[in-house]
Amino acid sequence: MTTIDIPVRELHARTGHYIRKVNENMRIVVTDRGRPVAEIQPLGNTGGHGPARKWSERALVPEYNKIMKKPIGGTDSAEMISEERDRGSVP
Repeated sequence: MTTIDIPVRELHARTGHYIRKVNENMRIVVTDRGRPVAEIQPLGNTGGHGPARKWSERALVPEYNKIMKKPIGGTDSAEMISEERDRGSVP
């Protein structure tokens, strides 16, 4: 895998270009005033997360499922606006 060093300013100016380079199996070290501060590398080589999954293969975390099962209270915003218009408060 090829590694290149780039300054933060260069990454900011050409982010898309460098992301495509990472996709071509290149590792990028971002520097700030010559000092390495970050590393961008292909996701499969991080050792932690593995390759990205397709959206259709995603798994929801249990905490998200708990939140989604709770009823959402309160008044619908469209209903609130309608009531305000009836009172003449909203132009």
